[in-house]
Amino acid sequence: MKHITWEQFEKIDIRSGTIIDALEFPEARKPAYKLRIDFGDGIGILKSSAQITALYTPSDLIGKQIIAVVNFPPKQIGPWVSECLVLGLEGSAGIVLLRPDTPVSNGQKMH
Repeated sequence: MKHITWEQFEKIDIRSGTIIDALEFPEARKPAYKLRIDFGDGIGILKSSAQITALYTPSDLIGKQIIAVVNFPPKQIGPWVSECLVLGLEGSAGIVLLRPDTPVSNGQKMH
């Protein structure tokens, strides 16, 4: 394990958001969805590509709050530009989303 400094960690902007749209992403090399996520007034709506198809359907995802890194540079993934990184953990059946266990405001910064 490589250690980072506190200053490096503070540069990572991790926020809560609510998925407002989820679509199949057939152009992706690995099965994925195209997501639009509302991070509230300060950040707005960002797009992401997420490889979470094993455990979630697009309709399951609408309205779910998630946790994401919002300050990575945009990344071109096929015809889609991903603007944030949705966080998850690899479970035995697929990627499990990191989510607040009670509702929080969109755009809430992780402390």
